[in-house]
Amino acid sequence: MEHLTWKQEGNVASVTIQSPPANALSSGILQDLSTVLDEIEKGSSIKAVVLRGEGKFFSAGADIKEFTTLQGESDYAGLAKKGQDLFNRIETFHVPVIASIHGAALGGGLELAMSCHVRVVTKNAKLGLPELNLGIIPGFAGTQRLPRYVGLPKAYEMVLTGEPISGEEAARLGLANHAVSDEELEAFSMKLANKFASKSGPSINAVMKLLPFAQTSQFKEGVEAEAVEFGKVFGNSDAKEGIAAFIEKRKPNFKDQ
Repeated sequence: MEHLTWKQEGNVASVTIQSPPANALSSGILQDLSTVLDEIEKGSSIKAVVLRGEGKFFSAGADIKEFTTLQGESDYAGLAKKGQDLFNRIETFHVPVIASIHGAALGGGLELAMSCHVRVVTKNAKLGLPELNLGIIPGFAGTQRLPRYVGLPKAYEMVLTGEPISGEEAARLGLANHAVSDEELEAFSMKLANKFASKSGPSINAVMKLLPFAQTSQFKEGVEAEAVEFGKVFGNSDAKEGIAAFIEKRKPNFKDQ
């Protein structure tokens, strides 16, 4: 794997995204994540996973430059579906996955973190969905998962403004389970994972199957609708302008079309 490393520490798998400087979620990273899940599933002794990012960020978002290689609604919707399928797999994984977040979890990075079962953040981390600043929308189920954690009114505010919140506020809102200092993050995340892994494997697996039943039955429909809208929005001229402005490091000039 080019962009990820992982190792087993006792009954815990420690997975690290290694794609500096932003750990942007390219199609290669998505594929590597899928491969890691395959390998972990083969290791029956693994009972918890910690997912982290190398360097300054957990993940600052999707790989924007990769968007420019796509053509048409079907390509854009296909990219959204690929990310959604992977993140749905994480959410339904047979053991708990802890997102250990420092620096920033933005856009696709936050969508990845929200698909994990537990989030531990540093107090000064930045979490947000800034896609509308580029003239696009979240495409990896962000519009569906964020309201679960922060409520619909706050989700409207976060998505429509594109402004991130701090790790401390994320914990207060319920988007994160714990907010800790930078120095505490790694040890705290591993301690929590080991606490999970100390439980019976079959019990863990059963709980991982049962808890999701508490979620709304319409989540699947919302995710499918998101992929369709993701494809439509990418066909607009504002999406092309937003992406071009990002790459050229200038303010976008949106025409609302």
